[in-house]
Amino acid sequence: MAIKTALAMRTPSILMTMSPLLSFRMNSSTVPAALSNSSSTSLRLSGLGMSFFTMTFGAISNLTALGILVKSRVRFRRQSKTPFLILTVALLIADLGGHLIPGSFAMSLHINKMYQPKPDMPNETLCQIFGASMVFFGLTPLLLGCAMAVERVVAICFPFFHASTITKGHVRRVVLSLYSLALLIAILPLFDIGKYTAQHPGTWCFLQIQIPHSRQDRGMALAFSCLGITALAFSLLCNILSGLVLLQARRKAQYVNTKSDNTCARRPSTASSTSLFCSLDVEMMVQLAVLTVVSCVCWSPFLIHILVLQSSQSSGDLPEGPDRFLLLGLRMASWNQILDPWVYILLRRTVLFRVCCRRTFTNFKYSRRETFVLQ
Repeated sequence: MAIKTALAMRTPSILMTMSPLLSFRMNSSTVPAALSNSSSTSLRLSGLGMSFFTMTFGAISNLTALGILVKSRVRFRRQSKTPFLILTVALLIADLGGHLIPGSFAMSLHINKMYQPKPDMPNETLCQIFGASMVFFGLTPLLLGCAMAVERVVAICFPFFHASTITKGHVRRVVLSLYSLALLIAILPLFDIGKYTAQHPGTWCFLQIQIPHSRQDRGMALAFSCLGITALAFSLLCNILSGLVLLQARRKAQYVNTKSDNTCARRPSTASSTSLFCSLDVEMMVQLAVLTVVSCVCWSPFLIHILVLQSSQSSGDLPEGPDRFLLLGLRMASWNQILDPWVYILLRRTVLFRVCCRRTFTNFKYSRRETFVLQ
């Protein structure tokens, strides 16, 4: 009996001595949760900062390229290249809108993810508008790039038809029709033809492409990917044809230059060869070719992956877990709108003149010096 009373008297003291250990264990269990919350907050802040940086940098780049084009509009008008100028300005305006509007929605979703209790479920109205802007500003540059390639191949291969038929009014109607086509596809899910949903990791909204719940979802995803791939392929084919025609004209001019014997015949042919190689046609062709290559590299992974997802879902082979390659493809596609204006900033007439035409003028001066020595 005495032993029991002694144990009963010692039990509170034992519990009191163990209470700091218990409290330490309880507090230590909350430390990883606090660390995880702080790390997730830092990641969300870094994502918000990256969205703001890309939006600002892309907008400044597009405004700079638009300023360069406005400054050189007189040269385009003198050489009857106004249709290409209109298409280029429309492309840069679409890229500028693609930075400002979807970028603003992306920043809003980042902020909502930081402060909402359920960050994976953004506002449905915001998600619908965000998804529509993603589709619209994704398809518009691809369609306008295809229209630019078609305009160039017609101007180079059929110059008389281009000069007599294609006017500024025709080009403006083409631009309006392409904008309307992209807008029509973008607003179809707003009328229950398809659906826009939040995509992993909850910071962007797009078509239901991973697990489509209906035929409309699958049809919208296929329409977006097939239209984008077709525009890229057609642009690539037209640029290859235009480049081959320009290369053939260049070789023909060189053949005429080497065939001439006297100095009087040599000088005009060399000057014409130089003006042909450094002309505005070659400048626009180089810019358009680089634009097409950039678009193919940036957009092909995203579009092809969507197409592969739809084909795998039709066969019943569904991917498990979040699709990280889809997010990587989206990031690559977003860089297309950043790189497009830098094509016009870097590949200007002065840069091409220094890179491509210096060798031609050096050969021309050397040939003139050799002629004077022979005389």
